[in-house]
Amino acid sequence: MRRLLITAALLCSTLSGLAGCKGACRELSEKLCDCSTNSVEKELCLQRAAQEEGRVEPTPEDETVCEGLVDGCDCHNIETAEGKKACGLSR
Repeated sequence: MRRLLITAALLCSTLSGLAGCKGACRELSEKLCDCSTNSVEKELCLQRAAQEEGRVEPTPEDETVCEGLVDGCDCHNIETAEGKKACGLSR
C-alpha cells in the first residue's frame, strides 16, 4: 500500500496555467487514492497528492501517458500484474 501512495503522490500534479483544472496525472493519482483500503488511508493519500501537486510538475509526455491510463485503471484489479500495468504501477 505504501508503494501505491508514493506512486500516487509522484504522479499527481495539475497542468500549470490551468488553475482549477486537473491534469490527467492528477486524475490518475486521485483514482489510485480511491483504491485505498479505508477512508483514513484515502484521505491521507489525497493530502499527499495535493502536497505534491506543486512540487512535481509532469511533462506533456507524462500527461499523455497518464491520460492513457486513467480509464483503464481499476481498483478491483490493482493487485494483479495486469491491474498494476493498467494503472501505471509497473511496466
